[in-house]
Amino acid sequence: MRHPAGLVTDPAYLRHAPGSWPESPERLRAVLGRFASSRVHERAQLIPARRATDRELRRIHHEEYLRRLEVLAGRGGDYLDPDTVVTAESYEVAKLAAGGCLAAVDAAFSESGPRTSLCLVRPPGHHAFPRRGTGFCLLNNVAIAAAHALEEHDVERVLIVDWDVHHGNGTETIFYDRRDVLYLSVHQSPLYPGTGGLADTGEAEGQGYNVNLPLPPGAGDADSLAAFDRLFLPIARAYRPQLVLVSSGHDGHFADPLGSMCCTASGYHQLAARMRALAEEFAGGRLIAVLEGGYHEEALGWCLLAVFDAMAGLGMERGDVPGAPSQEAGPSPEAAHRIAQAVAIHAPGWPCLGN
Repeated sequence: MRHPAGLVTDPAYLRHAPGSWPESPERLRAVLGRFASSRVHERAQLIPARRATDRELRRIHHEEYLRRLEVLAGRGGDYLDPDTVVTAESYEVAKLAAGGCLAAVDAAFSESGPRTSLCLVRPPGHHAFPRRGTGFCLLNNVAIAAAHALEEHDVERVLIVDWDVHHGNGTETIFYDRRDVLYLSVHQSPLYPGTGGLADTGEAEGQGYNVNLPLPPGAGDADSLAAFDRLFLPIARAYRPQLVLVSSGHDGHFADPLGSMCCTASGYHQLAARMRALAEEFAGGRLIAVLEGGYHEEALGWCLLAVFDAMAGLGMERGDVPGAPSQEAGPSPEAAHRIAQAVAIHAPGWPCLGN
């Protein structure tokens, strides 16, 4: 029996309040407002969040870093770097964010829980490294979820897809020398954090299991979809993941103030529908998307609503902020060139890409 798509969130996620900052509680308030007006609760199964334990966090993060977060919070807060603030409540909220993702993983592998869930958590995570937080991120939620699945649910292959406009440098680093996690990232380049090049393909046992597709500023839906159809999906199908995790950032939206891409809510719906089909084919439907970036509040709400509906197997509710740029039928010449470069780099290790 198919269960409704799951939804993880908690009022406590609003308590991480770093001040006058793009990554603010207002982002999540706007999303929850959009979901309420669209009556998402009527078609979602709510999954209670829990706090991740120290043992669960230590699968990814070093003890000394966790203790530093605890000390900083105990002092009332401080900066981890110029972009990343710890307040008195931030560490507890971050543990609840990571734990919410773990609750979604546990539900996906249970008899009665939803196999597909959207985690509306904050602070975000994909810029967090084992020993430091950067880029608004304290704990790497997606990486912690992947490690939990590998250790607790007898999983051997986890796929992480990252479509945030910024490259997930923390996630890449964590799994760069491993093959039990395949990391696929489409992002804008040049842009913060300046990583995620085509030639960064993994090392040691992880060689070939790190796939980056840096797209130029101005890239839109057609470019992202072409990247998935020509590069990411053939590799993902050959990998045969047992769990699909998505770092679901939406700062690639055309209205977002921190990126320069031209994606729309409709484009994210199409990407999420592809992830749902992939999870149905190989992972028993186990698909979990985790909120990362996205800093235009109205656009973020529409994008996440589109993602949730696609994950639930529903068509897209008509909605987006006004002013969407015209979308081309296929990728731009520059995007097509970068996709072809990536295919040439990865084809020797992934024959599914062909010539």
